[in-house]
Amino acid sequence: MNDPVRVWCQLRDDSVLLDGFHALKHAVRFGARVPVAVTTDRPAVLELAEELAPDVRAALDGLLTEIPGTAFTALVPRPHPTSVAALAVRPSRAAHLETLARAPRTAPVVVLDNPRNLGNAGAVIRLAAGFGATGVVTTGTLDPWHPTVVRGGAGLHFATAVERLAVDELPAGPVFALDPEGEDIRGTKLPDDALLAFGSERSGLSAELRSRADHLVSLPMRPQVSSYNLATSVAMTLFHWSAAEGAPA
Repeated sequence: MNDPVRVWCQLRDDSVLLDGFHALKHAVRFGARVPVAVTTDRPAVLELAEELAPDVRAALDGLLTEIPGTAFTALVPRPHPTSVAALAVRPSRAAHLETLARAPRTAPVVVLDNPRNLGNAGAVIRLAAGFGATGVVTTGTLDPWHPTVVRGGAGLHFATAVERLAVDELPAGPVFALDPEGEDIRGTKLPDDALLAFGSERSGLSAELRSRADHLVSLPMRPQVSSYNLATSVAMTLFHWSAAEGAPA
């Protein structure tokens, strides 16, 4: 049997870090390739799987290797409280681009225009996966596969198509951009093939994305309240779409 620490060290630079039980659970559930998974307490993790995710317990039983705590913290400097971590193979970019470009789409694509906060990006990916969105695209410099984003997404990057693109590379479809000056979203039907675009937490929509927008829409908000958190805005918008189209299967 290969030494899991050695395998980890060989693969970590080109792999996706799954930090914690829930990240590993979701990645396995949605078909991720996981070449190595380690824990400091194998029986405890399998017991947790039996309680919270019995559908993946057998898979985790075959994946997990117990290692000493010192070795674990050497691999994962900020260990998750569940004391489990794994490395997964990042999905094919070509496959994701094909998914994003497929027509007709049955669910929108969420576009984060130049996001800044890694945790917010992860929360959005988790939301998008939960609502069955086709994917999440980021523009700008933030890497949507950064370990902090994956941690915030609880491994649900593997349940939707997540990529970084330039504005001029966005898939086809009508762009509904969220903007305080837009029309109230409650009077707007969001089509399945929509691109739902959200500006950065600090500066809002870029001029480039705004020029690409077909519709500007706004969320209901009490006067003198500045804004919603990015993930909250995405959740409200996806709920508005799903309320008209039906809940995800």
